[in-house]
Amino acid sequence: MSSPKPSSALRSPQLWIGTGLIVAVVSTLFALLYVGGNVNPKGHLRDLPVALVNSDKGGQAGGKRLNLGDQVVSGIEKSAEGNHSFDWQVLSKQEADKRLGQGKLFGALVVPPDFTASVTGLSAPQQKQPARPKLTVLTNQSAGSIGSSMASQATQKAAHGASAQLGKQLLGQANSQGVKLAPAAQLMLADPVTVEVADGHPLGNHSAMGLSAFYYALVLVVCGMLGANAVNSQVDTALGYLHADFGPIRRRKPLQHTSRVRTLAVGTVLMLGLSVVMGSLVEFATVGILGMDADHLGLLWLYSVAAIAAVGVSALALLAAFGVPGMLLSAIVFVAMAVPSSGATVPLQALPDFFRTLGEFEPLRQLTGGMRSILYYDAQADAGLTRAWVSMGIALAVGLLFGFAVTRIYDRKGLHRIPRPAESAEPAEAVPAPASA
Repeated sequence: MSSPKPSSALRSPQLWIGTGLIVAVVSTLFALLYVGGNVNPKGHLRDLPVALVNSDKGGQAGGKRLNLGDQVVSGIEKSAEGNHSFDWQVLSKQEADKRLGQGKLFGALVVPPDFTASVTGLSAPQQKQPARPKLTVLTNQSAGSIGSSMASQATQKAAHGASAQLGKQLLGQANSQGVKLAPAAQLMLADPVTVEVADGHPLGNHSAMGLSAFYYALVLVVCGMLGANAVNSQVDTALGYLHADFGPIRRRKPLQHTSRVRTLAVGTVLMLGLSVVMGSLVEFATVGILGMDADHLGLLWLYSVAAIAAVGVSALALLAAFGVPGMLLSAIVFVAMAVPSSGATVPLQALPDFFRTLGEFEPLRQLTGGMRSILYYDAQADAGLTRAWVSMGIALAVGLLFGFAVTRIYDRKGLHRIPRPAESAEPAEAVPAPASA
């Protein structure tokens, strides 16, 4: 008799329901996390750090000592009362430059030393062509392009507002003195200050406008996560748990009954070794081939290897503990939740509270901060590098402890991946030999 024809797999409700639930969770989570973190940055903006620098030396006007730089700074602070979008920090020029060079400021408004003298000179009768006073807006793309743009818009608006306020005073002073001004002079006095925009922390042309650190860190995370998946698959193939397909050819090695702890240990050693290969190739491709701006090449190599190893070992622990769902969990932890909370494109100060909290421990946020320090801030420890090293160490330790603790529990309870053969088989009953004729 012919064997019955197998039913179509597409008729299985379990196949449709199980697969549908997985893709539904993935699509919903990625949409909510990716778009939810970036959909309304201005609406969530809070305490974006921007500096107010008053270098004005002041001057004499009408027999009185005057410092219009103080007036500009106090006016901006007063107008910002009740508005928590920006954290206006009154700093010295030296301190502002330091914080711009550590990524701790997104911009600054600088009042020059001759500001008062330039403003009062506009109405001095002996000066036929007085120099217009200037206010300088400093940007900082190294801290994030969107955050720098927000800070630039706010500081320029504040600078033009200060100019308009000074214009009212100058016009009022001219009117009180009975000075008749030509229309062109009135227009200049109404808005006397020139606002200049300059880069507060210049970057090289091959720095992706301040995003090379984020892209490099993202590559390290992806390499660690995908490397862990590859290592997990290759170890299972080598132990005979999986078969390997090469086109139409299928190969399967003899099954080796190995404990879960030993399997994870083999994968961990392999992951650590291959992290050296991947980290080296990432640096060679980005710096050697693409010409990405980078100093401290030795530190960059060590950082790359360590980051891939930390992410890879953590992902292996999730795979060992949860199996196939561990792969989905890795994608959610290392990509879906990590990218929007990294603070790389949209600053943390412009994210919802949920993503700000994620940014405190999500690996991509820490790796991006350390990478910015290496690429942009001369590898300063307090510019994010120390925090990145500590975070990587914690992630590696937690991944190892979690993975080996869970696999040890599975082994002790006899939850082997494939049932092991009986230690001893019962002897078969002896069958008497037939009598010889």
